[in-house]
Amino acid sequence: MYLAGPEVFLPEAADVGAAKRRICARHGLSGLFPIDESRPQRDAATIHRANLALMRQAGAVVANLSPFRGPGADPGTAFEVGFMAALGKPVFAYTNRPGTLLDRMRAGGAATADADGGWRDADGLAIEDFGLAENLMLAVAADIVGADRPLPLGDLTVFEECVRRAAERLC
Repeated sequence: MYLAGPEVFLPEAADVGAAKRRICARHGLSGLFPIDESRPQRDAATIHRANLALMRQAGAVVANLSPFRGPGADPGTAFEVGFMAALGKPVFAYTNRPGTLLDRMRAGGAATADADGGWRDADGLAIEDFGLAENLMLAVAADIVGADRPLPLGDLTVFEECVRRAAERLC
């Protein structure tokens, strides 16, 4: 199980990765976290190749689609979800923020109603309103578990529920 998400940017990323692997093991799954402290990966191309290799090795992905540096998911995690979906591997995802993408954009003041009853961002671009936790290409590709209240990025409560659901389907 490839463990995708922006937790790799946390100061305690290695500890979070270890905790995620332990949760996976409790549910009968093996977790592959894209940080290996024994092999420092300092350049972008090396990190990219290593993560692609881990994803090819994994049978599925659990992805953290919590908003990161904005109202939507981390773009690296979005790539990983798409890569795994393209490989035909099961995609499980979670978010530590309740509500829809539109809810988050509205709350942040980044969405305004237009004359046709839709929503636009500050540049006048349409904002999709399908009632989904994330952009439709991510949300439809994944079985997403959402938090009922805002949780910090490194909180693993919803992650564990997502892993439990994945284990039910995969084991």
